[in-house]
Amino acid sequence: MSDLRIGGLVSGMDVDSIVSDLMKAEKMRATRVEQDKEVIGWRQESYNEVNKVLANFVIDTKKEFGLIQMTSSGGISNKSVSSLPWVNSATMSNSDIAETTATAAAVKGTYHINVSQLAENWSSASSEAISVGDTGNIADQLGLDATDTINFTIDTNQGSVTINKTGLDSVSMSDIITEINQANIGVTAIYDSSLDRFFLQTENTGTDNTVSISDSSVLTGGDKFITGSNNKLKLQYLDSDNNSQVVADGVAYQGKDAIIDFGAATNISQSSNAFTINNVSFNLKATGESSLTVATDTDAVLDKISSFVEKYNEIVEIMGGKLTEKKYSDYRPLTDEQRESLTDKQIEQWEEKGKSGLLSNDYIVDRSLLSFRTGMYQKVEGIEGVFSQLTEIGITTETYSSGSRGGKLVINEAKLRGAIEGDSQSVLELLFKEPDSELAIKPESQMTSTELQQKRSQSGLISRLYDNVVTGMKSIVFKAGTGDEAELYRSVNSTILIDFVVEYSNISMLEKDADDLTDKLEGLYKHLDSVEDR
Repeated sequence: MSDLRIGGLVSGMDVDSIVSDLMKAEKMRATRVEQDKEVIGWRQESYNEVNKVLANFVIDTKKEFGLIQMTSSGGISNKSVSSLPWVNSATMSNSDIAETTATAAAVKGTYHINVSQLAENWSSASSEAISVGDTGNIADQLGLDATDTINFTIDTNQGSVTINKTGLDSVSMSDIITEINQANIGVTAIYDSSLDRFFLQTENTGTDNTVSISDSSVLTGGDKFITGSNNKLKLQYLDSDNNSQVVADGVAYQGKDAIIDFGAATNISQSSNAFTINNVSFNLKATGESSLTVATDTDAVLDKISSFVEKYNEIVEIMGGKLTEKKYSDYRPLTDEQRESLTDKQIEQWEEKGKSGLLSNDYIVDRSLLSFRTGMYQKVEGIEGVFSQLTEIGITTETYSSGSRGGKLVINEAKLRGAIEGDSQSVLELLFKEPDSELAIKPESQMTSTELQQKRSQSGLISRLYDNVVTGMKSIVFKAGTGDEAELYRSVNSTILIDFVVEYSNISMLEKDADDLTDKLEGLYKHLDSVEDR
């Protein structure tokens, strides 16, 4: 298309200006399609704002309940309701004996505790300073001949390592220690130069952790290097009577088990000072006697439920706000020419109104919110406890107010506290009950409508809500895609993205609409070029 108009040169007319003015009307159609495409992007953003809120709600509340925890690799592992650490308290009358915590499955009561022995690792150390000269090499440090041979084997329950050193004027204590520690056989060697002492000990406590040393070193004067009465490291250990003994060649040594009486169960051995008995976790600190009381921690349970309700009300408010947000139809996306005539602040204010109300009365958001609300108030079937509905523990719905979708929860603290004190297990069952085992493990995508309904009816109210949130999130992903939050949604439930790929080939409905508009624009641009040339 030429910028030089011959007709304009002959007639004196400004053909370019005339063509430009005529083309404005032709371009309006393309501009409208461009704006429609940008609105689709705005709607995707709005949908993903809702989905991000829902995803963080699930993750944050599950973390707070203790239903999930982060793994060392950055993933998430699920925990059972019976393992929840905040339902019961475990109080020792003598806190110097042990630190204790109880899970939700711990049996309430008072128990006599007697710790007669703490778990220990086996340890040995130089009884006195070991150096007789310069510490640069073993020969000078320990007064050995450079032609001597150091040869000993450490055997443990985890493996063995043999240290064989000659030319001792070029061997340091650090060389020997490094070789022992890099063997990873459950022992640690240390040389503290400030004390001039050598230490060798098992890494873990308990009688299962064994160590023996076979020393065949050939040293001037016939001394052993690491064992025997004349060993060069002066290595000794404490026996069961706390008397100092020389580490002997080829003798197997072991750590000590903790020994505890728990109620009528006496002489319970544990390889570590940290262990669990009857869903009560102990971290022993000293020997002695104490009483242990396991009881419902009413305040902790009340706080957890109250915090959950607060976060639930936040998502209800956000979703309700999206559904009732005012729509400004006149605030279409700005063209480049319009942007040039506005300040950054004016553009921001314009787009704020343009993006308002894009999910007003949206079917997907409305249906999801309705499923959350109805799910919280339907009965839990097959329950063993005394509560089967939320109102029975003192949680009801707020009074309806004009301009709001409503649905927020209100807690009658006195009634909820009474329910927790009266039967905390029934409260937990109402909130977290799992459906029948077959339904609990079967993917929802493979369930019939009847099975899906059975699973919902048999699930505790919070468990049911999480399922409903995942279903709502899937609907939004199918409609608008994942945006930049694919990993976040995967951490909530991997099937969200799997089903998106299987059912929609990873292309959302709005993305397809945007692609259709892109194709339409290409045709319009070609048409505009043709019209302008004509």
